[in-house]
Amino acid sequence: MMINPASLAFDIDGVVADTMGLFLRIARDDYNIMNVDYENITSYLLEDCLGSKIDKKIIDIIITQLIDGNYVQSLQAIDGAPEALNKIADAHTPLLFVTARPYPGPIRDWLTETVGLSHSGIHIISTGSFDKKTDVLLKHNVTHFVEDRLETCFDISKAGLHPILFKQPWNRERHPFKEVESWNELTALINF
Repeated sequence: MMINPASLAFDIDGVVADTMGLFLRIARDDYNIMNVDYENITSYLLEDCLGSKIDKKIIDIIITQLIDGNYVQSLQAIDGAPEALNKIADAHTPLLFVTARPYPGPIRDWLTETVGLSHSGIHIISTGSFDKKTDVLLKHNVTHFVEDRLETCFDISKAGLHPILFKQPWNRERHPFKEVESWNELTALINF
């Protein structure tokens, strides 16, 4: 499978941005919650896997902070994402990012400042819901979508699209999709 860069789109959180890593740092630094590790995040719904360790109200507060950009710690890129995305951008722009965030918030500036993409080289669509991603991808002629939420992969696959699952602790169930563990693995699939 060699993917045309013009037909490829990306989720942001958990694929480009290490949002769960920042969630854990905020929990430790701001709420003194020390007993949670990245590998403990075995479900995309954090209250399902962390509810016994972190109060739901705190989970909700931290998620709101992440979406709004109200945090002191820095949001890091997933290893290899900046280099890979800039290489893909050299082949095709604008890069399409489709996120379930309710609004882009500070993520556009983060993509330019941290990842090194130009404002004109990115197009971010916030759907506000996971189940609205498929329609956006179809409208933009996307054939391949890099996603970390397994349920979304099943949804977009039903529409004839090809999800590429970015491996994370919360998507370790059996599935039929192409899976990558790193951005190097992903770029090896792209026809430059």
